[in-house]
Amino acid sequence: MAITRLNHAVLFVRDADAAADFYGRAFGFEELTRPAGMRAAFMRSPTGGNHHDLGLFEVGAQAPRPPRGSVGLYHLAWQIDTIEALAEMSERLREMGALGGMSDHGVSKSLYGSDPDGNEFEVMWEVPREAWGEFADQATIMPLDLEAEVARWGAQGSG
Repeated sequence: MAITRLNHAVLFVRDADAAADFYGRAFGFEELTRPAGMRAAFMRSPTGGNHHDLGLFEVGAQAPRPPRGSVGLYHLAWQIDTIEALAEMSERLREMGALGGMSDHGVSKSLYGSDPDGNEFEVMWEVPREAWGEFADQATIMPLDLEAEVARWGAQGSG
């Protein structure tokens, strides 16, 4: 038996309304439902096929964040379809004050950020598999020149 993919993520957040607003503005997620009697929101990507992609469960304004370096989830990675969309996401996250960094992993190009509760996320575009080359079996972290990657891999680029 093999896992085929991650279906959805569920996060504990201090304020479900603020978190739902952030993920709606940042990722374009649509709010699906607010379960009766709960401070929670379920959201989905308008382009995905899941019932929901993200669950947000409110735990209150005073909830502490685990200290950095403690055991637990480091980040979630959301995949995007084009390098141009990654560049657009970079600008959106920058405008929202949520962009923390960018990396070139050889097989993917990645943005990193945090939501209002400090939950870290990655937004990544995967290089076509036939172009992975030497990076296919490596865990590479290099600086990302997003403008150069858009020129290389964009609709007009040759790859």
